Amino acid sequence: MCGIVGALVSSGSVTPGLIAGLSVLEYRGYDSAGIAVARGGEITVRKRRGRLANLEEAILDGSMEGALAGIGHTRWATHGEPSDANAHPHTGRSSGLALVHNGIVENYLDLKRELLNEGEAFTSETDTEVLARMLDRLWTQGGGDEAALVAAVRTAIPRVRGYYALAVLANCPTGPVLLAVRQGPPLVVGVTPEGGFLSSDMLGVAPHTRELVYLEDGDIALIGPGRLDITGSDGSVVTREARTVQWDPADSGKGGYPHYMLKEIHEQPDVIARTAFDRIDLGAGDVRFEGGGFDDAFCRSVERIQILGCGTALHAGQIAKYLIEGLAHIPVDVDFASEFRYRDPRIVPGTLALAITQSGETADTLAATRLARELGARVASICNVAGSSQVRESDATILTYAGPEIGVASTKAFTAQVAAATLLAIRLARGRGVMHEHKARQLLEEFRMIRPKIESLLTDEAIARTREIARKHAGARGFLFLGRGVNYPVALEGALKLKEIAYVHAEGYAAGEMKHGPIALIDPGMTILAINSVGHVAEKTRANIEQVKARGGVTVSVGSDDLSHSIADSAVPVPATDEWLSPILNSIPLQLIAYHIAEIHGCDIDKPRNLAKSVTVE
Repeated sequence: MCGIVGALVSSGSVTPGLIAGLSVLEYRGYDSAGIAVARGGEITVRKRRGRLANLEEAILDGSMEGALAGIGHTRWATHGEPSDANAHPHTGRSSGLALVHNGIVENYLDLKRELLNEGEAFTSETDTEVLARMLDRLWTQGGGDEAALVAAVRTAIPRVRGYYALAVLANCPTGPVLLAVRQGPPLVVGVTPEGGFLSSDMLGVAPHTRELVYLEDGDIALIGPGRLDITGSDGSVVTREARTVQWDPADSGKGGYPHYMLKEIHEQPDVIARTAFDRIDLGAGDVRFEGGGFDDAFCRSVERIQILGCGTALHAGQIAKYLIEGLAHIPVDVDFASEFRYRDPRIVPGTLALAITQSGETADTLAATRLARELGARVASICNVAGSSQVRESDATILTYAGPEIGVASTKAFTAQVAAATLLAIRLARGRGVMHEHKARQLLEEFRMIRPKIESLLTDEAIARTREIARKHAGARGFLFLGRGVNYPVALEGALKLKEIAYVHAEGYAAGEMKHGPIALIDPGMTILAINSVGHVAEKTRANIEQVKARGGVTVSVGSDDLSHSIADSAVPVPATDEWLSPILNSIPLQLIAYHIAEIHGCDIDKPRNLAKSVTVE
C-alpha cells in the first residue's frame, strides 16, 4: 500500500527524482499523489487527487525546482476519501515540517481528540495528519532543530498504535533534514556521496544506488549525502548491513507492451526458468536449493505444514497443498493469513509454517507467521524479494526470481510461486525417502520441458484464440470457473483475475461441488470455464461439462484434455504435461482471457479500482 519516496541531495534539484520515483511506485496506490520540498527556508507542498499526471501538471510552474530535499507519496486511501485535502504530504501548524505515511494509525481518533483540545485544527480526514501535527508540535516546542526532531519522534511513536512507515522532512536552522521511521511497512534506504534516498520499494532507490539498506521495525534513520545514522527508539545506535541488488532499468518499464500485466504474462517463460532450472539436479533426481536449504535432516523433521498467504499467494498455497501431500505425503493445512492470526489456532510439534508472498511485506502474512513461530512452528517462505521482512524472519526461503511485478493483478509472481512449490514438494519427498529417484527424475525432466510449452501459449495464434474467447463472452452475466484436484485452485485464481481487472462477477468452484449449489445459477447467460488436464480426475471433470451443457450453460474447456474440448462449446488447448505441472500451463490462458475482457470493457488494467499491489496494512 502507498508509495513513499524521499531524497536529500548535495546539488541540483530533487523534484525530478521524486516524480520519477513515484512513477515506478504508482502501482502501490493511485488515489492521489503529492510532494513536499524544502526550498529557500520554506516547505512547499503540492498534492492532487487522482493519478500522478495530475500532480505533474500542478508543478509545471517551476515553484519546486532547485530544492535539495523532498518527500513524495502516492496513496491508497485508508482514512478519508481520495481528495486534494486527504492526499499526502501533510504538514503541521508551523509549516516547517511535512510528513508522508504508509500504514494505519489505529488510535488516531484518541490522539486527534487530544490535539483538538489543545487547539490544533485539522484540514483532512486522515490518520496521517494527526502524526504530522503531533510531531510538528513536539518539534517546535523542542527548539525546531535536528535533535528536537529526533526527540519528537521518540516521544510520539510510543503513543501510536498500528503499522507505519514515515518519511519526515523538516526545515532546521542548519538546513533541511530527512528522517525515516519504520514500524511494519517496508522502507529501503540508499546513500551515496551525492545524496541520501529512501523509498517503500527498492525500485524507488535502485536508480541511485544498488547498495540498499532495509530498515527494521523500530528504526529511526537520518539520511543525507554520505549519511545514514540509524538509532532505535531508545536512542541506541543501530547498524544495518547493506545489500547489493541486481536491477535492470528495463524491469520497471513496459518494454513496448500496452500494459505491465501483458508484459509480465509474456515474461513467464523466463521467470519459470530462473526460478526452477538451476535448482534441478537431473543426475540425482533431486532439487538443490541455495545454501543447502531444505536438506534431508530438515525435510525429515517436518511432521506437518501450515501454509499462510493472501489472495493470489493463497491460491499458490492451495496448489502447494496438493503437491506436498501428493508427492511428499506430509499433511498440509492452508489458511488465509488474516483468519489464522485471529482464530486461536493450534500448532502441533514438528510444524513448518510456510509463508507464500510476492512482496515479503504483506502485513497479515507477516503477523500470521510470527504467531505461528510463537506457537512453536519453524518458519519458511516462498518469496520474490530477497531483502524483505518475510525472508529475514524465515529459517529457510525459496526465492522466486520473478523480478519486479508492477501490474497490480499478479501473473508471473503466481506461476513462479507454483514452480517453487513444485520444487519444494519434490525436495521434501526425496529428503524423506518417499519418492524414488527414477520417479523424481521423470517429473523433473518434464519440468525442464515446460518452458517451450509456456511459450506456445504466448504465440500470436494462441493469444488470438484467447482474445476471441474473451470477445465471445465479455458480455456474460457472470463466470463460473471449475476445476478438480490440483487444478481446483487454478479455477479460484482464474476467477480472481477476472474480478480484479475486469470488475466482472466470477466464482471459482471445485467441479465436484457444482451440483451442491452453483448448478442453480447455470443458464445461457452464464459462462462456465472448465479447467481440465489429462490425469486421474479428467473423466470426472468431463462429466461436469456435460451436466452444464444439459442445463443450457455455455462452456469453455481449458487444458490438455481433448475429450473435454470435443464436448465444450469452445476450447483453449494447452500442451500436455504431467498433471502435477499442469497448473502452471493452465493459468496462462486464464490470465489472458481476463486481460482481454478487461481490455474490451475499457478497464484500467494495471491499476484496477480500489486495489493496490502490496498490502502492508490490515
